Amino acid sequence: MIRALPFFLAAGVAAALWVHAALTLVPLSDWPAWPFDPDTMTLPQILLAFGQMPRGVVALLVGAALGLSGAVLQAVLRNPAADPTTLGISSGAQLAVVVATIFAPGVLDGGRWPVALAGAGIAAGLVVALGARRAFAPVTMVIAGLLVGLTAASLSTAITLAQGEYLLTLVMWNSGSLVQQDWSTVRGLAAVLAVCAVGAALLARPLRVLSLGEGASALGLNVAGVRLAVIGLAVWLAASVTAAVGLVVFVGLAAPAIARAAGARRHGQVLLVAPLAGALLLSLCDGAVLWVAGAGGEMFPTGAVTGLIGGPLLLWLTMRMRVTVPPQRDGGGAVPRLSRPLPVLALLAGALALAVLALIWVGRVPGGWVVLDAQSFADFLPTRLPRLAAAGAAGAILALAGAILQRMTANPLASPEVLGVSGGASLGFALVVFLVAQPTAGGLLAGTMAGGAVVLAVVGALALRAGATPERLLLAGIALSSLASAVLSAMMSLGDARSWKVLEWLGGSSAAVTPTGAGALCILAVVALALALAMTRWLAVMPLGDGVAGALGLPLRRVRLALILLAGFGTGAATLLVGPLSFVGLMAPHIARRSGFARPAGHLAGSALIGALLMILSDFGARMATFPYELPLGLFASLIGAPYLVWLILRRHA
Repeated sequence: MIRALPFFLAAGVAAALWVHAALTLVPLSDWPAWPFDPDTMTLPQILLAFGQMPRGVVALLVGAALGLSGAVLQAVLRNPAADPTTLGISSGAQLAVVVATIFAPGVLDGGRWPVALAGAGIAAGLVVALGARRAFAPVTMVIAGLLVGLTAASLSTAITLAQGEYLLTLVMWNSGSLVQQDWSTVRGLAAVLAVCAVGAALLARPLRVLSLGEGASALGLNVAGVRLAVIGLAVWLAASVTAAVGLVVFVGLAAPAIARAAGARRHGQVLLVAPLAGALLLSLCDGAVLWVAGAGGEMFPTGAVTGLIGGPLLLWLTMRMRVTVPPQRDGGGAVPRLSRPLPVLALLAGALALAVLALIWVGRVPGGWVVLDAQSFADFLPTRLPRLAAAGAAGAILALAGAILQRMTANPLASPEVLGVSGGASLGFALVVFLVAQPTAGGLLAGTMAGGAVVLAVVGALALRAGATPERLLLAGIALSSLASAVLSAMMSLGDARSWKVLEWLGGSSAAVTPTGAGALCILAVVALALALAMTRWLAVMPLGDGVAGALGLPLRRVRLALILLAGFGTGAATLLVGPLSFVGLMAPHIARRSGFARPAGHLAGSALIGALLMILSDFGARMATFPYELPLGLFASLIGAPYLVWLILRRHA
């Protein structure tokens, strides 16, 4: 029995909020009559008829579309945490539109819809390909989808930042603004929703059969065809929403959960109630945005507000998800093991020093590439050396944090970026910017370090409460990353000087680093390496499991706390320079392990040297790739890290 009273109450509150916003524009007695004729209307009446009214309808249509998309995805994948946000579909559509807007605006002559559909389809195809390798296991799908989504969203932010002339428009659109100027979006979304609703109704029976699992094929169901049709329908809905209003997150996750909480149990009931729940949820959020805005103007796009709901909801679902997945086989073969790692470490250190010298000596001028003469080298040394030293130190710290986390959790996919540490550091940085009138460098550093440590502590506590499986730890971390991203989006949508400072920092850059700052970061890297090397016994024992570690007398709580603080504070300091996304913390430990650094001490030192080398190469590439303009450092590093991450998941799940 579906409980209807909560829906009636929600509808009443949403309607009251919308009417209140409308009455602030025009008294009820002056509301224009249909059909609307702008030539005979006042400006407030035009704003009501072509802005406020279609906005209210768009909120309902977008919520219904996302609710239906989430419901069909959860049904076909048998995954309560699946939706266009968690599977990266919406972020893929967003990235495609941003790239087309900036680099190929002519492609948008036919509208955003085809471009968004292509981006969403590519993202969905990638996530489905990853999930299919492990029988669409729920945790695998969500981990792959959120990683793809976070990468796409971060790339969108960095590309937007690099193109100042598009900055304000794209920032607001990326955050999911429901502001309307006419009824065209209503007509387009209504048509898509109507067609997809019919498609969902036709697919309801195959979805019920598919829920039988392996027995579905025995009953003659074309399982692959049904999956393809349902995922295609969900992609179409999500891409249409993103093309129309930008990124509105987690409504597709919340709506089916609300439907089931209201009593919907059968697939048909969920498919019917979830769009209604999504429509009311988004309408309530939009009404709250309008009510808070009042006469002072809108402050937050509605899409940013929905993210504040989805993060906690995803964490709640994470604690209840089944994490048992099909057994996997190692597709990587035997890992090499160096019998004498010291010569290789010395070789890496020499390569790092030579790379620093070479990258200072080589550069680009308007006429092409040049090798500096002795005088020019001396002139450029005071500016180039600090930024290369700072980039290398940041890379070393991130790599150390990644190596610590991978050994602590026995999870090869753990890294500061994946476990939410970088997101927490970003949030700490933003909070200092917004709460302190004139933040100092020391205050910003303290904020980022504290944010990283707090998020990592929360991830560990949540995972331990429900069983510290590697998959659950990853999922909790990514959920917190998504929540941090939503809070950052809400902050940046304010559009004041503080927002631009945060947005500029998110891309990561070493251009403004001072010799003092570079020296401090280098000292911190050396101290972090020394502390990590002092913990090698712990890191050698912890991958064996809690039982073995406890039997050997290891104080697990204190050890975990010390490792969390070291990884969190170190990540915060490095993130202050390179921004929240680089994947160096994921790549460097893997490269070190594949190079033969199997023992903890060699693995830590090798990871640090490789991380430093990767980051200084990224800094050089960020300066030279689009000369005379400079790409954000974090963006350039992520261009290397994102493909590596996808390859790693494919390889691990092969």
